[in-house]
Amino acid sequence: MSVSRKKGIDYWLPKLVVSPTLVIALVFFYGFVLWTTFISFTNSSFLPSYDFVGFDQYVRLFMNPRWLNAMWNLVVFGVLFIGICMVVGLVMAILLDQNIRAEGAIRTIYLYPMALSFIVTGTVWKWLLNPTVGIEKFVISLGWDSFIFDWIIDPDMAIYTVVIAGVWQASGFVMAIFLAGLRGIDTSIIKAAQLDGANLFAVYTRIIIPSMRPVFFSAFIMLAHIAIKSFDLVIALTGGGPGNSTDVPAIFMYQFSFQRGQLGIGAASAVIMLMTVLAILVPYLYSELRTPKNG
Repeated sequence: MSVSRKKGIDYWLPKLVVSPTLVIALVFFYGFVLWTTFISFTNSSFLPSYDFVGFDQYVRLFMNPRWLNAMWNLVVFGVLFIGICMVVGLVMAILLDQNIRAEGAIRTIYLYPMALSFIVTGTVWKWLLNPTVGIEKFVISLGWDSFIFDWIIDPDMAIYTVVIAGVWQASGFVMAIFLAGLRGIDTSIIKAAQLDGANLFAVYTRIIIPSMRPVFFSAFIMLAHIAIKSFDLVIALTGGGPGNSTDVPAIFMYQFSFQRGQLGIGAASAVIMLMTVLAILVPYLYSELRTPKNG
């Protein structure tokens, strides 16, 4: 085999191996994103239609009370889910960073929920929060007859049960991210601060945590992405109920697109969800990929 032919094989073989994955990604991800965006500007109902109606579907979407309710639920769930996961994950990471005994076992216990799917998590917590068989019944059986914990059937409190289940699953993952960030801090800086008389609390609050800003941003991006796509957890836990009290945009999009025959509105809601993700992701990518200016 000639040298030039060998170089040609070495050049083209990796591209041939990667090309099927590239084609699949282009067609089944970016292609369908473009198709969904186009459908959102048409009067599609049960089947796709190619009659262009401009922004009519978006106007109808934002005049729909159920969509506004779903967006509000997403705000409530997202703020609480992200905030509590960040706090709990940070606290757990700081505790494990103290080189405690059985750290490996404790870390495994914290991380175990993330190995489960959100369907499993939702199903388990649906049983635990059921007033007739779960936590409420157990506490009453211990003699506390006046105990009531019926959030899952209370329209005003049901969204918070989704927060509980989500935090239980995702906080261990956040802990792992923060722990990796803590272990990457230069120990000489910490020792220097301790020699200057700084206590452990001051070291963490004034030196370590501020230096972990990129880690916090990465954790925020991942949690926000999970929150926006919160479909399987809500479906398994509450089904969007009672009524529409735990409805979220992902459920709205699925039901209007595939159950109610309003494909145009469903596509418009999917585009809004995509724009929400991009609004979070693009600033992160910009901050990570921008090259520092010289001089």
